[in-house]
Amino acid sequence: MHDIRSIRENPEAFDAALARRGLAPQAADLIALDEERRALTTQVQLAQSRRNEASKLIGAAMGKGDKDAAEALKAEVAALKDEMPALEARADELAAKLKAALEIIPNLPAEDVPDGAGEEENVEVARWGTPRTFDFTPKEHADLAPALGMDFETGARLSGARFTFLRGDMARLHRALGQFMLDVQTREHGYEECNPPVLVGDDAMYGTDKLPKFAEDSFNTTNGRWLIPTSEVSLTASVMGELLDESALPMRLTALTLCFRSEAGAAGRDTRGFIRQHQFEKCELVSIVKPEDSEEEHDRMTRAAETVLERLALPYRKLLLCTGDMGFGARKTYDLEVWLPGQGAYREISSCSNTGEFQARRMNTRYRVAGEQKTTQFVHTLNGSGLAVGRTLVAVIENCQNADGSVSVPDALLPYMGGVTTLNPRSS
Repeated sequence: MHDIRSIRENPEAFDAALARRGLAPQAADLIALDEERRALTTQVQLAQSRRNEASKLIGAAMGKGDKDAAEALKAEVAALKDEMPALEARADELAAKLKAALEIIPNLPAEDVPDGAGEEENVEVARWGTPRTFDFTPKEHADLAPALGMDFETGARLSGARFTFLRGDMARLHRALGQFMLDVQTREHGYEECNPPVLVGDDAMYGTDKLPKFAEDSFNTTNGRWLIPTSEVSLTASVMGELLDESALPMRLTALTLCFRSEAGAAGRDTRGFIRQHQFEKCELVSIVKPEDSEEEHDRMTRAAETVLERLALPYRKLLLCTGDMGFGARKTYDLEVWLPGQGAYREISSCSNTGEFQARRMNTRYRVAGEQKTTQFVHTLNGSGLAVGRTLVAVIENCQNADGSVSVPDALLPYMGGVTTLNPRSS
């Protein structure tokens, strides 16, 4: 959410930042709407003040025996009483209209974010690992994994397209990945493990910028709750409406949860295989920090996600997203893309974003500056994947496949696999 006061103070900078996002200027319209709202609010306040004043004068006039003056004042009070509901309703209408306009405008990009219209203009900033050289033609996971327990047919029969039923050692490997990720993030990077609800209300979705603009991309229930698209929603909204002590920051939270996305805006993309599912698991990372610490925290969070890939020996590259490819709430984003030999391409496996105070304003989450009891500031929030479990499973299957159709378990996961070192094709 944007601060209308900041827009009033520097409309040119606001429009320039929107232009970098590929959006038309909006400052003038927003300011005009705000000025009309403020003028009407002032009118309401003046009317209320005059009504109170006139009411007091009625008694004074009656005390002096000036009936004409008293009657005139009574008529004025009655007129003001009749007039004010319409003024208040119009002021509320304008306030709601301004809020609705502000809440669908994306976050403004940080100065060091590269300009660009789409993913082709993202900037690669680093690579790690060397893609494996195979002495056979590597398969894509969608061709290799069904024989190993990735049952697409049963998932589709139960729930429709983009649902998968994992069996046996494949299910165990999936579970091992999630547990390994949690252990890395809690033991090595200082994140507090949480087990949050996966059903949340409108306020939590709104505060983390998933509503109203992206309602169609999420599943909602018949009783007014939403299935979380990521536990970023639950973890970040856990401080919604709070005034935190500075000593509580930074706050670092992680959770391994089911996530649900209707993917209404992604029709036709990755419909084959396990990459883009309606239901999936993700190890989420959330940080809540002071504004001056958010840039450093962003690098720290991204590094925490990179660590998982490196421990699994999965080659990846790190991208700084351009203005045209960033998410709605982000001011700066790093994507990690893992190498998939079956596809012969790097594919996204983690996205780590600094949202600045964008979400904090929507949630009204502040902290009290130490030593200054009356001074409060909005926190900065960050979120990232550490990692998406299903996509990591895909990466392990493709990078660790063998010529006979089996998949070797990465060394880092062996402690979680109960003696299983290889996923072998299941007998039909």
